[in-house]
Amino acid sequence: MFAKFSVMAATACVVATAALAEDTVVRMGTEGYYPPFNFFDSAGQIKGFDIDIGNALCEKMEVKCEWVTTDWDGIIPALNADKFDTIIASMTINDERSKIVSFSKPYYFNATRFIAPKDSGLTGGKPADLAGMIIGTQSATGEVDILEEYFPDSELKLYPKLDDALLDLETGRVDLVLASQFVLGNWLTTDEGACCEFVGEAFIPDSAKGTGIAVRQDDTDLRAALDSALDEIMADGTYDQIRGEYFDFDIMTQPKTTSEYLGN
Repeated sequence: MFAKFSVMAATACVVATAALAEDTVVRMGTEGYYPPFNFFDSAGQIKGFDIDIGNALCEKMEVKCEWVTTDWDGIIPALNADKFDTIIASMTINDERSKIVSFSKPYYFNATRFIAPKDSGLTGGKPADLAGMIIGTQSATGEVDILEEYFPDSELKLYPKLDDALLDLETGRVDLVLASQFVLGNWLTTDEGACCEFVGEAFIPDSAKGTGIAVRQDDTDLRAALDSALDEIMADGTYDQIRGEYFDFDIMTQPKTTSEYLGN
């Protein structure tokens, strides 16, 4: 039986480093269906950016990781029902979730960004830069709201699937596409995406607070240990090494908010 993380299991904690007892097991909850962050490989093993970060944190905390997968729609109730001790599954920190769980410091920021053909000549991504241009994005997304509010002088073209917008970008039917920088960054590494590049800066919704690791509200020692371990892996290069295996752009520096970037 793997031990539940608790204050008793952390009696060897050193406050300065938030190190835990060597025999402590931290059960890391994740989903497994959100590549490249968490997914099952062909052998059925859980892999991904979240998993690599979690394992690195356990190494710094000198504890043993045990990975537990569960459906996304029940992941917070499962944490609070003691099915595992953390959620490291690319969960966005927001006020509503913070009422029922506690979060570590952010370990990345999921931002929105434009891409355009490499020969477009565009360097900026603000409304004045894109006036008169056709911008594609997926329907029923936050990007639609952004484009409608901030880009009245651009033509908005909506697609049921982002893949369709990217195809039209590749073939010249739209001038730019706006979407998650992670999805777009992955597409830019493909043969089809070789046509294009990021334009302008990344930005996040005004309410966004980054992506964090959730713990039960009373697990203050575990949260402190995670925060300390995050500081360590960011300071010693471990974080950048892991990030570089998945993304060739910065994902940790907090981007400007939408209103900061587009509202002036």
